[in-house]
Amino acid sequence: MGEGINDHTRYIVDLRRHMWMDGIEVELRRLIWQIAVVGKYISAKIHESNRKLAGFRNVYGEDQLALDRVSDEILKNMLRNSGFVREYASEELEDIVTIGQGQEKYIVTADPVDGSSLVDTNLAIGTIIGIHKNSIFDSGRNSMVAALYITYGPLITMIYSAGKGVHEFVLDREGEYVLSEENIRLNENGSIFSPGGLRKDWTDNHRRFIDKLEADGYKLRYSGGFVPDINQVIIKRGGLFTYPALKKSPQGKLRLLFELQPMAFIVEQAGGRATDGKNDILSLEVTSVNQRSPIYIGSASEVAMAEEFLSQ
Repeated sequence: MGEGINDHTRYIVDLRRHMWMDGIEVELRRLIWQIAVVGKYISAKIHESNRKLAGFRNVYGEDQLALDRVSDEILKNMLRNSGFVREYASEELEDIVTIGQGQEKYIVTADPVDGSSLVDTNLAIGTIIGIHKNSIFDSGRNSMVAALYITYGPLITMIYSAGKGVHEFVLDREGEYVLSEENIRLNENGSIFSPGGLRKDWTDNHRRFIDKLEADGYKLRYSGGFVPDINQVIIKRGGLFTYPALKKSPQGKLRLLFELQPMAFIVEQAGGRATDGKNDILSLEVTSVNQRSPIYIGSASEVAMAEEFLSQ
C-alpha cells in the first residue's frame, strides 16, 4: 500500500480525482476546482461576518451586506487570474464584465452569496455558479456546460454537474472536498414542498396547486434561502421548490441567469425538471442580465402537476 494510504483513505475520492475519472475536459475541471476553493474563502468570511450592512444597494435595490461585496470581489479576482474565463456576470454587478484576454473558453455567472439576509439568523446560505461556453444571451440549453452550488451550513458541501450526472462533495477537516454521493437521482415523486411568495399575492391557479399538495400530505419545508431549499429537494431525492408569478410581479422574483439556470441544469441532470410553469427554464432565451422568471423545480411529477394547474 502506498505512502499515506490506508484502509480508510484508499477509498476516498476527492473532487479533482472524480472529475478526472469522469472524463471532464482539463480546463473545465480546473475551473470548477478553483471555484470550489473560493468557497473556502467565502466560508471564512461568513464566519467573521459582523452582520453589518456595507452601506450600498445592489442593482436590484437590495441592501448588500459586506459579505456580498467581499465575496463577489474574491470570486471575480480568482476568475480574472484563472486563465479560463473571458467574461463574468454577477448578481452584485450591473452588467456582464470582461475579465480575460478574450480568448478564454468560459463565461461564468454567479450569485456569490445567495441568502445573505439569513446570515444574522445563522441559517444555511450558499454560492450559485453557472459555467457557459457560448454567449449567455441565449438559452441555457445552448450555452451551459456546467453548474454548481456550495452550501454553507453545519457542513460545507458542493454539488456540481458537468453534464455527466450530479455529485455531492463534503469539505473535510483537512480542507479537501471528498465525494459524499455520486450520480444523485430524484424520484418521480417527492414528499416536501417549498413555496415562495406571500399567499395573498399568489394567482388563483397557483394557490389551487399548493392546496392540492397540502391535501396530498406534502410537508412544508421553506427556509427563505434558495440554496438550502433546493439542496433539501436534491438530497431528499425529490419534492418541489417554487417561487411563482405573483399578481403584482408576473415575472416572479428569482433571476434567470444567476439562480435559476444553474439549478435547472443540476436538477435536470438528476432526472428532475425545472419550468416557469409553461416552458423549461433552460429553453428560455436570456435577453438581459437582470431577467427574472417564475420557477417550479424538482421531481418530474410535481412539476407536471404544477403545469396542469397553471394551464386551467
